[in-house]
Amino acid sequence: MAGVRYEFRVSGLMSDRARDAFSDMIVQHVPPESIIYADVVDEVHLRDLLALCSALGLELVSLQQLPAASGSVPRDGGGDSGRGA
Repeated sequence: MAGVRYEFRVSGLMSDRARDAFSDMIVQHVPPESIIYADVVDEVHLRDLLALCSALGLELVSLQQLPAASGSVPRDGGGDSGRGA
């Protein structure tokens, strides 16, 4: 089930472990932050993602709900995952 698209901005470059924890989401490194795009299905799911960020030691810089028709936000993982050379 598709949910509401959220953008989580965290400080710095995410480790491989952190990126792996969000493997079903789109992760982009945009210095000096990393951005996680997630389709959130309900409030419990949102809380779980925030708890995961905390458990991984990620510093949340901002969180925002994105417009439903945002064409500039990747939907299918085609963006830069931050795993480049």
